[in-house]
Amino acid sequence: MSGFLLTIPMVLILMGASQTLASEPGASTYRGDAGLVRNGDSSNYQLAQQAYRNVRQGANTGAYWSTAASQGPSVSHSDVTGVQPAIAVSATQRSSGKGRANGRPRIVVTTDGEIDDECSMVRFLLYANEWDIEAIVTSSSQYHWQGHEWAGDNWLDPYLEGYAEVYSNLVKHDPAYPTPAYLLERTKMGNVKAEGEMEEVTEGSKLIVKILLDDSDDRPVWLQAWGGTNTIARSLKTIEDEHPERMAEVAAKIRLYCIFEQDSTFQDYILPHWGKHNITAIISDQFEAIAYRWKKIQPKEHHKYFAAPWMKENILNSHGPLCALYKSHATDDDGFDKGDFRSEGDSPAFLHNVMTGLRGMESPDWGGWGGRFVRVRDNTWMDPAPYDGYEHPKGRYFRETCWGRLSINSGITSHNDPRMLKFFKPAWRWSVAQQNDWAGRADWCVKPYAEANHPPVVKLKHSVDLKASPGSKVQLSAQGTSDPDGDKLAYHWWQYEEADTYGGVVEILAAKERDASFVVPEDAKGSTIHAVCEVTDAGSPPLTRYQRVVVETGQ
Repeated sequence: MSGFLLTIPMVLILMGASQTLASEPGASTYRGDAGLVRNGDSSNYQLAQQAYRNVRQGANTGAYWSTAASQGPSVSHSDVTGVQPAIAVSATQRSSGKGRANGRPRIVVTTDGEIDDECSMVRFLLYANEWDIEAIVTSSSQYHWQGHEWAGDNWLDPYLEGYAEVYSNLVKHDPAYPTPAYLLERTKMGNVKAEGEMEEVTEGSKLIVKILLDDSDDRPVWLQAWGGTNTIARSLKTIEDEHPERMAEVAAKIRLYCIFEQDSTFQDYILPHWGKHNITAIISDQFEAIAYRWKKIQPKEHHKYFAAPWMKENILNSHGPLCALYKSHATDDDGFDKGDFRSEGDSPAFLHNVMTGLRGMESPDWGGWGGRFVRVRDNTWMDPAPYDGYEHPKGRYFRETCWGRLSINSGITSHNDPRMLKFFKPAWRWSVAQQNDWAGRADWCVKPYAEANHPPVVKLKHSVDLKASPGSKVQLSAQGTSDPDGDKLAYHWWQYEEADTYGGVVEILAAKERDASFVVPEDAKGSTIHAVCEVTDAGSPPLTRYQRVVVETGQ
């Protein structure tokens, strides 16, 4: 990740009640995983753990998993009260093109293993049901590489093992969680020998090449650079060298999200060689809102959601072995208490892909849990300008050029300069909802379905895209919205002014009701107005989901 100084072919899972997909890599393990843990036999659990380690070491583990499969039933939807069946996406389905209807984001994670990458990985795994994880690849950065501040080649192992231990409980809440074996099979080592090294063809780069060249699924592939972009660059170089005729096709499916530029390969290779193909690239400095210096950025009323009492109650204590791995602050960390939230500067890269209903993946300037960005040049998107007259850097966007980081280093905070508060608002505006949502996922590690909370399902009576003339009345309705736990729901309709192309304010009537309305202003000709329906349940913790309505106004 972002040093402070100072990733699967498709995740699938169930097609019907208790069906497994023998053609899918790792599918035979699904029944085994479920059976072991539901069975409650400690010998079976130890068997699973040994199988896991053997997979890690490259051993033949078929006997372990097949034995486990015979010792317990698979998870069926009759076992998981209130969970809607997930759509299975097998390799066979993908080759027939059926995977395209899945609708789930496809993601590839590249990570440098910094301590805040480790923190982000805990949260990431709790959201593994949200995406088709194609690969998790260890890479390098300007801060970390083999031999320099290196977490170790196998730093991911404890987190994958922690996930394996809570997997049986997670699937009670959503059967779309991928099996531990499935994740392990797609966890690879990328280019790690030096900062920016992209000459070596690695297992990680080869897997990314395979994913990008797969023409059986035309959904975008979100390439997340938690560290440097060098392994991604190596993958693109292989495609350029071996399949130059497919570069435009590959570029069209890439969505690159960078936690600023942590090596020079985006500038030195990707832009010069792939720029003509107009790859969508988001480069973020907003991640600082939940990174090491969150106290200087988050509004003070948010601090309690990052402080030790909240962290201990909701994440660190009594939430299973995965959450127990979270590296919160220690007693000797200056300015922090033991148990305080440390840093998750990389989490915005995947929070951007959580399908909350905000539709942020449709355009970087629409905004969502991963921040909001503006087009700076070509198809490169960066943080909105902090003040009038600001010019984004023309070259590398990193610790030496990012306005937010440079300002914090000079002593500016959200508490002494309103520009800082505004600059990071696209990120911190969602922090309370994100922290509560994370706490809900932590509960899923240890609680049965009936004792945990699950987010509301927000539906609209009308389309998410509407057309209206200036002076006309727009009726908004969230009729059909429900809560899987039967909790009472609170509604809040609000105008997302920063995402509008209309520059004025719209008054939404009955904004706290399920059904609301507004009159399109007369001066809103030829513009868009974004109205967000935010729905929060009364469960514990309270969970929030959304629907965004985009109203296009006529001339």
